[in-house]
Amino acid sequence: MPISSSSPVSMAIPPPPLLPRLLLALAAILSFSLPAAVAVDLRILHAFNHFSHLHYPDPFSPSSFEATLHSLTSRDDSRLLALADTTTPSHARRQKAAPGAPIAYGRLLLQTPTYLVRAGVGTPPQTLLLAVDTSNDAAWIPCTACAGCPSSSPSFSPSISSTFQPLPCDYPLCSQVPNPSCPSATDGAATCSFNLTYGFSSFQATLVQDSLSLAADVISSYTFGCLQTVTGASLPPQGLLGLGRGPASLPSQTRSRYAATFSYCLPSVRSQNFSGSLRLGPAAQPRRIHSTPLLANPRRPSLYYVNMIGIRVGGRSVRIPPEAFAFDPETGGGTIIDSGTLFTRLVAPAYEAVRDEFRRRVMGGGPVTSLGGFDTCYSGAAVKVPAVELEFEGMRVPLPEDNVVIRSSYGNTVCLAMAASPGNMNSVLNVVASMAQQNHRVVIDGAGGRLGIARERCT
Repeated sequence: MPISSSSPVSMAIPPPPLLPRLLLALAAILSFSLPAAVAVDLRILHAFNHFSHLHYPDPFSPSSFEATLHSLTSRDDSRLLALADTTTPSHARRQKAAPGAPIAYGRLLLQTPTYLVRAGVGTPPQTLLLAVDTSNDAAWIPCTACAGCPSSSPSFSPSISSTFQPLPCDYPLCSQVPNPSCPSATDGAATCSFNLTYGFSSFQATLVQDSLSLAADVISSYTFGCLQTVTGASLPPQGLLGLGRGPASLPSQTRSRYAATFSYCLPSVRSQNFSGSLRLGPAAQPRRIHSTPLLANPRRPSLYYVNMIGIRVGGRSVRIPPEAFAFDPETGGGTIIDSGTLFTRLVAPAYEAVRDEFRRRVMGGGPVTSLGGFDTCYSGAAVKVPAVELEFEGMRVPLPEDNVVIRSSYGNTVCLAMAASPGNMNSVLNVVASMAQQNHRVVIDGAGGRLGIARERCT
């Protein structure tokens, strides 16, 4: 059944056959019509993990801590520019009367692939590590012979897959991809291609289908972009698995199988284990969890908007102007839950109020300093951090210290892991990012239109 609005109730899990008929009837009334108990559980790791093919050095060592913060916040800034872009692309305007939404509304959000899952693409499956992105719909994968793709990263070889097929220009999704390219308007059999410019990079891809293997489950005819040409260095080197709300996302393409329901638990960035998980299907979800409604924004249909109504610091409700959190589809204002941004960003009035209250309640921190894009940092291992709690409609989420601050490897420097939205854009968007979500189970019930969060250690 759908997630409850105010109290924890069972997710959409088919009841055992021995339950009384009364309970079965009640479940039928309260639940959506879901498939049989299909469940997939994939391990999630952070890109800094030593099992990842990215091979980063320790990003939190004293010698690299400041450089790490600069690098990660600048990547977040680039992603936020895309998230905050309210311009409707020309291809979306042309398709406005068509049902559904563009396959990649506005632009693909390809920055900061902080979490990865193993997946197999093709037949036989070729193993790849795909970035998990809840604000992107389309998946894209670097293919062999891709010009400009990093040679050190794995790629997909279409020639050895027996189920690979490029999609023609008359395929329905071809008219909705960004900047579609076909030889002529009348040649519907030609292969559909598209290109995209993002930040300082751009790529050209072919729209294709092939099998996608997730754990022991195989999804046939999965649609994704096969990268052919990449210019610039701001695109992540590995492929991407889109978990957004649009028609080309994994939840939408597998709706009949997983009922548009999935969850994830993100391990700490310091975790060296495959301890996080991505779970697909209603049968795999927690039986009881508090939740909040998902809000629909036609201008940004891929994003998971929620109604955040307040933030508490040290047990005290911070005085934040209501308009800072107000949901406004026209401007894009409001709050989203996003796995691809690392540090939570708040619009300036909200951030300044939270930061000031946080500073007042920190103990043993000494003078406030700035470091790597953060303006609230302290030195010393004796810093005591106040409790922080996020308040949503129908749901409160207390954040442990590891979700609130980031520390260097030896604990000598600690910074509030939040920041104001970049000052070089007129942002009205608040982003609850992956740092705040670590070691929590985030459950998205697409069919029921709800999002739930519960504490779960997966580090």
